[in-house]
Amino acid sequence: MSKIIIRLIKGFVIGASMLIPGVSGGTMAIILGIYDELIHAVSNIRKAFRAHGLLLLNYALGGTAGIVALSGPLLKLVTWRPVPCMCFFMGAIVASIPSLFGRVIHPQAPDAAEIRMGGMVIKGMKHRPVGRERLRVTSLLAAVLGLAIAVGLYYLPENLFGASDQLTPASALILVVAGFIIAIALVLPGISGSYMLLVFGMYNLALQAVQQVNLLFLAPLAVGVAAGTFGTAKLLDRLMERHPQFIFMLIIGFMLGSLYDIFPGLPSGAEIPISIGTFAAGFAIIFLLVSFQGKKKEI
Repeated sequence: MSKIIIRLIKGFVIGASMLIPGVSGGTMAIILGIYDELIHAVSNIRKAFRAHGLLLLNYALGGTAGIVALSGPLLKLVTWRPVPCMCFFMGAIVASIPSLFGRVIHPQAPDAAEIRMGGMVIKGMKHRPVGRERLRVTSLLAAVLGLAIAVGLYYLPENLFGASDQLTPASALILVVAGFIIAIALVLPGISGSYMLLVFGMYNLALQAVQQVNLLFLAPLAVGVAAGTFGTAKLLDRLMERHPQFIFMLIIGFMLGSLYDIFPGLPSGAEIPISIGTFAAGFAIIFLLVSFQGKKKEI
């Protein structure tokens, strides 16, 4: 029961963070230490549908609750004090990068692990360190590529798809395609799904649809998101197993690029000490969380 509650809470945090343009749900999953677990569960759901399905359901319920509950208050807070809020997220992202880089130079190999869930015993993922690895040139190029893609997305023109709330066969197809692309942004850390909604001209429409429970708008978007998530996660899971250093450096590049995307500008006046404080708070929370998780793994 305690694991379910923790998953619900983490899902809630990820769902809430996804509302903010520039903040990546994948990055937040890395910060919370559940990114590998989510990718593995999504890509291997057919092998243990009940166990992986229940795990994903826990996170999905928490994420949905976070989106519904905080779609109003969180966005008001970010609108009211954008610089301190974004500094908080920047501090959290900066604090999470060193632990991710540790996965690059100290790769971990997946071992079979028994996981008991609902009376079932399934094969899961358990990682063991395999020594220190030298940083390759191709991996550095991967980081540069990830940084360039994340920054380049920031310059895409808004309302690219010219979306509307009038459901027609053409608009439904646009929503499915947009959902598929947004799913890739959700899976890849450092790319904001909310920002992609802005680019497609769907951000306000999506928020209104969530608040009004407009299923005619949300259903085709959800279909695209589901298709994109399962397709991308399967590919990414395989690449992480075969080329872990390259993929993790690519992810680090995405995350560095997301810092550029969410940078709100230099604070001024009374916001200077507040922004420094929120940056430090975001950094400290994630630093302590990563340290706690590291100690927990050693036990």
